Amino acid sequence: MAEGKDGSASAKGDAPESDDSAPKTDGWDPVWVGRVMPLLRTIAKMYFRSEVTGMEKVPEGGVLLVSNHSGGTLAYDVPLLAVAFSEEFGDDRPLCTLAHDLIFIGQGDAIFRKFGFLPANPRNAVAALQDGMATLVFPGGDWDAMRPTRDGAKVDFNGNQGYIRTALKAGVPIVPIVTIGGQETQLFLNDGAGLAKFLRLDKLIRAQRAPLVLGFPFGLGLGMTPNLPLPSKMVTRVLDPIDITAEFGADPDIDAVDELIRSRMQAALDELSDERRFPIIG
Repeated sequence: MAEGKDGSASAKGDAPESDDSAPKTDGWDPVWVGRVMPLLRTIAKMYFRSEVTGMEKVPEGGVLLVSNHSGGTLAYDVPLLAVAFSEEFGDDRPLCTLAHDLIFIGQGDAIFRKFGFLPANPRNAVAALQDGMATLVFPGGDWDAMRPTRDGAKVDFNGNQGYIRTALKAGVPIVPIVTIGGQETQLFLNDGAGLAKFLRLDKLIRAQRAPLVLGFPFGLGLGMTPNLPLPSKMVTRVLDPIDITAEFGADPDIDAVDELIRSRMQAALDELSDERRFPIIG
């Protein structure tokens, strides 16, 4: 599961950062991406019937793409956005995705870094942005990705605002993105926050939720159950870039910036929800 959290890897605030080496942002391999992209494109277009509008709004150079997160442990909004980004800018423009440390265990480290994935922490995020990479972050992390299906059209960053400080430190604009349909790839039946805390998952793997889910083929299980996704139609809208300094001045109120970004995202997600006629079908 990709998790940006707030530009860090922690549940609340900034994660501890390794001080033994500089961040590495050069693992992205365009040849590898080019080989895998046709498969991802087929899944996106044929299975999820993905529709993405506004990707042309992403400016050149370093830019922080801030998105809601949907789909649980296997969140499919990440490859769908990667496909749309590739279609708009070609396979030679790197897209960095800030992700949970767990995907870098074992062979995952070599594989995911070729796709531009980096462990989600502020230092990696700033380094990627200053290297001129479009960088994708999910401030809500697993809290957002495992929200109940009834809240599928709700933007919930769980109070995380570090993504704003990351953009300010790197001196880049923010481009908000919203996607609907991911919470219908399986049914997330409840909140799961209490169970996650009881099982100490927040301490063990930094998981904020452990909801009950209903999916195929494993039926009823917890949020980490690797069910195959239902073919829910996923619709994405890329919003206008936000230059924080231009809109809020040299010393912006972080709360006000966060409120503006989330309100614009929520308004767009509400529109997509109003246009959605049926669950899964779209």
